[in-house]
Amino acid sequence: MAEQYREQDIRNAYTKLTQILIEKNLTITTMESCTAGQIASLITDTEGSSSIMKGAFVTYCNEAKIMMGVPAEIINRYSVYSEETAMAMAKVCQDKYLADIGIGVTGTMGNVDPANTGSSAPGKIYFAISYKDKVLTFYKELEPQESRLMYKLAVAKEVYDELIKILS
Repeated sequence: MAEQYREQDIRNAYTKLTQILIEKNLTITTMESCTAGQIASLITDTEGSSSIMKGAFVTYCNEAKIMMGVPAEIINRYSVYSEETAMAMAKVCQDKYLADIGIGVTGTMGNVDPANTGSSAPGKIYFAISYKDKVLTFYKELEPQESRLMYKLAVAKEVYDELIKILS
């Protein structure tokens, strides 16, 4: 059975996550492509988040990722939709903001990316979580969602699920 994503449940989960980060005094940053800053937004919806959110990058196109420090060679060799790119995104944002946690997210939502037709497939996402000196990568396939917002929230929930395991 396909996972059901409920907006309010995801928002509540991120409130909990932000409170955990505040309690543990852990800073976080994101470099987001397909989620376009949704994860950073969810984190900062909770009062007190300014003590843990260092900043975030929305790098929707390949050029933006490269401008922020993701090596072009990684994108060219593995494609923008890959664990390697997500890993580079997580490390780059973590390093640039000197944060405890860096999250990199890339993938394709409900349609094929016209700029990357050979490597994009709807619902396939890659993300990485860089925590201290370790980087973990993840690949998920999402069922079709009813809207772009629900795709973003679904990805955010997948990231939350893995990050909360790391922090436990």
